[in-house]
Amino acid sequence: MQRGSSLHCDAIQVFVKSNVRWAMQALAPGEEARFSCARAATGIWPVIAHSSYLINLASADPSTRRRSIRSLADELRRASRLGLPSLVLHPGSHGGRGVREGMRQVAAALDEVFAACEGSTSEILLETTAGQGHSLGGRFQELSGIIRRSCHPRRLGVCVDTCHIFAAGYDIRTPRGYRSVIRELDSVVGLHQVRAFHLNDCKGALGSHLDRHEHIGRGALGMGAFALLLNDPRFRSLPMILETPKGKGTALDRRNLTALKCLVKTAR
Repeated sequence: MQRGSSLHCDAIQVFVKSNVRWAMQALAPGEEARFSCARAATGIWPVIAHSSYLINLASADPSTRRRSIRSLADELRRASRLGLPSLVLHPGSHGGRGVREGMRQVAAALDEVFAACEGSTSEILLETTAGQGHSLGGRFQELSGIIRRSCHPRRLGVCVDTCHIFAAGYDIRTPRGYRSVIRELDSVVGLHQVRAFHLNDCKGALGSHLDRHEHIGRGALGMGAFALLLNDPRFRSLPMILETPKGKGTALDRRNLTALKCLVKTAR
């Protein structure tokens, strides 16, 4: 929270547990209250969460699938306790069993998570992916397919990652290309389902399926794509989160934020 405040962020993303370990320590006494006070003091809102990278609801291994469901349920409960509106999730990898089976399994797993988290208020945002290997989420149809198959579509939304959609083959670098991609996103998923964006340039070429984030304006996407997105009034109220490469301190984040803010033509 302090890092976001020092960078004058309006919104930030956090992990509610270690992103590379299954185990989750219990919240220390008073931790929820301290988090709430810090959020109020900084004025940062919304604060969204990102789930562990280990979670794979589409896994062909029953043990991994069960562990993923339990872990996601634990994270969703914690996000709700902390008052976070949403938890971003990578849809997972079907391991070669096919997209249709992968979508079915992810939707069923999400329904188990929601059933185990009655009373929780946070929603789950399915993140677009670069479509690498057997990963789900590289096409908008895969995200909408999961949402349609779930018994809880109102508790699901979408987080669009600019690096990922470009690597998956969606070209948003020109006004014409941007309009075409957003039109497809609207017709397939629905813009009302889009709740957040991850703003990242891309090291790989269009359609390379290379999930490698780059600094804003330093990759194959370029500044034009971000200018189009940042000045689209349809997304003005949505949180947009940097996931660009990090270094020591905040210098790199500050540079990326400055680059983005210079593109905004009107106050967000």
